[in-house]
Amino acid sequence: MFSSINKLVNSLEKRVKEPLPGSSAHLLTKVQSKIKFNFPYSTENAKKASVLILLFPESNNIHFFLTQRTFSVEHHKGQISLPGGMCEKNEQATNTALRETEEEIGVNQNEIKIIGGLTPFFTPNSGFMVHPFIGWCDKRPETKIQADEVHNLFSPSLSQLLNDQILESEDWNLKGYQAKVPFYNFDGHKVWGVTAAILSEFKLILKDVIN
Repeated sequence: MFSSINKLVNSLEKRVKEPLPGSSAHLLTKVQSKIKFNFPYSTENAKKASVLILLFPESNNIHFFLTQRTFSVEHHKGQISLPGGMCEKNEQATNTALRETEEEIGVNQNEIKIIGGLTPFFTPNSGFMVHPFIGWCDKRPETKIQADEVHNLFSPSLSQLLNDQILESEDWNLKGYQAKVPFYNFDGHKVWGVTAAILSEFKLILKDVIN
């Protein structure tokens, strides 16, 4: 499916400069509830954050990292996330994605090359405007997780992401509300919410460049 990471990177660099799927992609994994959720945050007072989809070749495929957050972090305890975090004052969003990736999973940011950005996504339950970026390394980078923030690190392949069968949904109770929650099932790791929305846009872009 992927003859080389360099060829994929070249295609992605061109694609992200074109109009992005944005909200239409995000809707594919939107949590559905008959009762309207009440959130304390809005886009007007959003805090800026960044995450990184870090691509690398391994075993005749291309992979990316996902982390399972610990239960001691402030936001999204125990959830599956892309490496990333909140922007520091006057910090560029791309620099945040690189810095947080190095802090959380130990990848030397000087080894990462940025391809481009995806559509920002607002998280009303925590008040972040999340800026997703795509980056790459020419081989699997060395990693070392920050144990206070990251409980587990795993690396699904792009072939898994492109398999439409891994998008499932279940009825969950979220903060007292009954809701239907779509999620990507990576070998038992359920990826939902903001991370699923970002991966949905990335998946549509991938389909564009490999077809």
